[in-house]
Amino acid sequence: MPNKPTIQFLGAAGTVTGSKHLITWDDQRVLLDCGMFQGLKALRERNWKPLPFDPKSLNAVILSHAHIDHSGLLPLLVRNQYRGPIYCTPGTADLLKVMLRDSAYLQEEQASHANRYGYSKHKPALPLYTVADAEATIDLVEERPYVEPFRAIPGCDVTFRHTGHILGSASVDAELDCGSTSKRVVFSGDLGRWDRPILRDPVAVPSADILLCESTYGDKEHPGEPTEDLARIVRDTAQDGGVLLVPAFAVGRTQELVWRLRQLEDDDKIPVVPVYVDSPMAIRSTEIYERHPEDHDLDMKQISRDGDEPLETRQFALTRHRNESKRLNELRGPAIIISASGMATGGRILHHMKRWLPDRRTRFLLVGYQADGTRGRALLEGAREIKIHGQMVKVRGSVERINGLSAHGDRSELLRWMRGFEQPPRRTYLVHGEPEVAAAFAETVKQELKWRARPAKDRQKAVIS
Repeated sequence: MPNKPTIQFLGAAGTVTGSKHLITWDDQRVLLDCGMFQGLKALRERNWKPLPFDPKSLNAVILSHAHIDHSGLLPLLVRNQYRGPIYCTPGTADLLKVMLRDSAYLQEEQASHANRYGYSKHKPALPLYTVADAEATIDLVEERPYVEPFRAIPGCDVTFRHTGHILGSASVDAELDCGSTSKRVVFSGDLGRWDRPILRDPVAVPSADILLCESTYGDKEHPGEPTEDLARIVRDTAQDGGVLLVPAFAVGRTQELVWRLRQLEDDDKIPVVPVYVDSPMAIRSTEIYERHPEDHDLDMKQISRDGDEPLETRQFALTRHRNESKRLNELRGPAIIISASGMATGGRILHHMKRWLPDRRTRFLLVGYQADGTRGRALLEGAREIKIHGQMVKVRGSVERINGLSAHGDRSELLRWMRGFEQPPRRTYLVHGEPEVAAAFAETVKQELKWRARPAKDRQKAVIS
């Protein structure tokens, strides 16, 4: 008698990052996402531990989107002898070429920097994986379009649908052939928002036996339109002659932020000041955004047809090379610098923070989710000193936050997507949320939708019935 199909939560259960969900039935094994843990040291250390399954035993990987907390351990999987397909949408496939190479380069660069200055406990410090591992991973990627079902492996048909989170983001609808019956597992991936610039709205899924739904903001309602807050912060920075420093995710947040700055300029709500996007990955990602009309909403399509540049401001500069990035530290304000990473865990933003945070005229603007244990979270919680590259840096500038720019749906938007099911899933597991948030959203789902819902537990294995 065949074993009952199961799903095991190997990341993003009881925490937001490290997305990995393993489906097993008969002799088949499919992994949904393979993300990197970020934030608290105890979580980051999990990236270095042996993978909780044999990569060679996997038949396929199905990827919801390209953010590193969903894709960042794929090169480690390949380094450990995985050689099967990695399925994703065309937009995600293009972004992976940028993001995995960049992640691997940063791994090598950080190890080299630690060895050069001697601040690592490991002698020598080594990268988690290399650029060569990333290149081998990219070779395994297979693109599949939205809406059209495809055979991932024998006995597993998959459909991608838009989620409106970033370019290429998709929910995963996997139908498993379990002999005399079939079972449907649906994974929301990261759900975006309705009526946002650039991307199409999230698309409903008709049914599921088991639903894995993200819950990042499951206990919150986002504030209204963020335009006025953004305009005020830009005006105040310009008046002071300071620098507005924005750590922004290279994929998604940077593009929307630039879009909104351009709209504010066109409406004469902010002065025109130089805007620098200092992130090679963000620059390449913006070019990719413009190449994928299948993800564009109507406004983006219309502006593109009109021949305008929707993702540039009036005084706009891209800093591709390291020397150009270093020269930004000689700027005289007012100016805006947008740089990755979005939670200030690495990348060029750290060098700008060392230079500008001690300046009282600086405004440090947080525009996205800040995981526990990150520098962004520490600043959000009022830290007046922060450690960067082994040195303590004074925070004399002001720290601002705009929640309305989040690319994650809030409580109401998550419920809106869930109401799109034609009938309730038999069971719903809430993933990608901090424990108290997932627990609160589980209660909301029970009360509002009358569904069976619970937070997923780390390493828990659930029967798909």
